[in-house]
Amino acid sequence: MNASDEDLTLPDRPGVAASASPEAGAGDDATRSVHAVGIGPGNPDFLTRRAGDLLAEADVVVGFGTVVDYVADETDAELLTCGYRDEREALARFGRRVADGEVGVAVLMGDPNHSGYQFLGKVEAAVDGPVRVIPGISSVQIAASRARTPLEDSTFVTLHVRGDVTASLDRLARDVGDRHLIVIPRPYDWMPEDVAARLVDAGGDPELDALVLERLTHSDESIIRTELGTLAVDAGGDGPDDSDFSDLSVLVVRN
Repeated sequence: MNASDEDLTLPDRPGVAASASPEAGAGDDATRSVHAVGIGPGNPDFLTRRAGDLLAEADVVVGFGTVVDYVADETDAELLTCGYRDEREALARFGRRVADGEVGVAVLMGDPNHSGYQFLGKVEAAVDGPVRVIPGISSVQIAASRARTPLEDSTFVTLHVRGDVTASLDRLARDVGDRHLIVIPRPYDWMPEDVAARLVDAGGDPELDALVLERLTHSDESIIRTELGTLAVDAGGDGPDDSDFSDLSVLVVRN
């Protein structure tokens, strides 16, 4: 498919399209012309060796501008950056380059398996074929380490998706106090304070340890340790000024 800006059709539910079936065959990743790579939490020290190799070998890299900026020094490829408004144009250009035989890499923050399938589904539509996912270190893994909450004893949800998150909130409410909770908030209607209030309303013990971890692995990393009830006091609002925390935060509630 030689996609143009006009005829590129993106799926209505790209995340569902991306997760519709398993990847076909293990094979050798190097034989595939397109990969979706998790770049980690943004600190290049946490870029995996495989991700670094693929970026070094790429002819063209596509991703959101804030993500691409983190790996610009890791590749000589042409960088196609986008935001939500112009992602169709950037992906169409990416699709044309891949169709012409160039090696393409799509970059996603953290691990593509955490909140990344919506963009992955759009990349697959642009190249009209399968894309090999290369997992990365995620802020979730770093948060679990900082908070000493083993993943096998934890319930993880990401609220950083479009649409209704009621089912994810219900999972957290069901497990609060029994399991550790690791949550990627959604800017800015479901920030750490809002999730805390939802958990207290559901019967969660207000004295449970709650940690908000921001900009993990960066020089300005911050970890705020408080109690669930104290965090819940400041719930409300849906703008950047309505939360004490940034959009690069993870909430952990210990059991």
